[in-house]
Amino acid sequence: MNMIQAINSALDVMLDRDDKVVIFGEDVGYFGGVFRCTAGLQKKYGKTRVFDTPIAEGGILGAAIGMGVYGLRPVPEIQFADYIYPAFDQLVSEAARLRYRSGGEFSAPITVRAPCGGGIFGGQTHSQSPEGIFTHVSGLKTVMPSNPYDAKGLLIAAIEDDDPVMFFEPKRIYNGPFDGHHDRPLQPWSKFPQSEVPEGYYRIDLGKAAVARPGNEVTVLAYGTMVHVSVAAVEEAEIDGEVIDLRSLLPIDLDAIVESVKKTGRCVIVHEATRTGGFGAELSALVQEHCFHHLEAPIERVTGWDTPYPHAFEWHYFPGPERVTRALKKVMEG
Repeated sequence: MNMIQAINSALDVMLDRDDKVVIFGEDVGYFGGVFRCTAGLQKKYGKTRVFDTPIAEGGILGAAIGMGVYGLRPVPEIQFADYIYPAFDQLVSEAARLRYRSGGEFSAPITVRAPCGGGIFGGQTHSQSPEGIFTHVSGLKTVMPSNPYDAKGLLIAAIEDDDPVMFFEPKRIYNGPFDGHHDRPLQPWSKFPQSEVPEGYYRIDLGKAAVARPGNEVTVLAYGTMVHVSVAAVEEAEIDGEVIDLRSLLPIDLDAIVESVKKTGRCVIVHEATRTGGFGAELSALVQEHCFHHLEAPIERVTGWDTPYPHAFEWHYFPGPERVTRALKKVMEG
């Protein structure tokens, strides 16, 4: 399976297992979603379980919160993560606070799916990675898979979670892992073991990182598309780097991070989102706090720039292997 098929399979499994699961958003019903992640689900489960909505993100999330309060498990889709901002107040002021505000009497078990990231020439309004904003909000969980196997298992776990989960899907790797070399042919997921996705139910617990590539000389912390870019950079630089795929940003697997950095003594952090206030800053602080006496060089960050995502200069903005390699060599010399 590719990631689109894995996500579709996860939704299919949960619609079948739990009649409280409902899916809705712009074009997710009859059309099957702009990326086809919900293809065929309305036909199989009907228009009351999988349905289209107006272009009104605040309304989509507001309706989802109400549904969650009354016992459903909504899975709303925001067609592009860039357009989640009109619903930000619903997520922060309502969904994230509901359990605390009601003394545990109510919760909002919603999973918000949102394709994110660049690499497809979507320009400034179809390329953003806003995950760092949501990790700042107490009460929200934030997840970003890097491959089909993880996407299905993590999405099932997110839907089963009793708290609101932001589930970001890097659209550049829907059809194959992208190593950042835009001038090379696309490699389909079928050539990689992560495409071997079981048909039925399985889950990957939130808050558990994975080792995408073992190594001993430097730790690279990444998630989503940047996992593949980081693996490519480590191998091209001929450095024995360990690439940690965080998978879940909140809750975060701090033990896996600390164990790896204490082993290697060096750390490079890679994400596609803008640099200032990005989640990489939090990761850097965590490594500094918990691994200070083990560090042999300053922590390096490789990120997007503090600008809107430029259409004409896509690959200057995108943190590719060349930029990651420079950071790797810098920490090795430190």
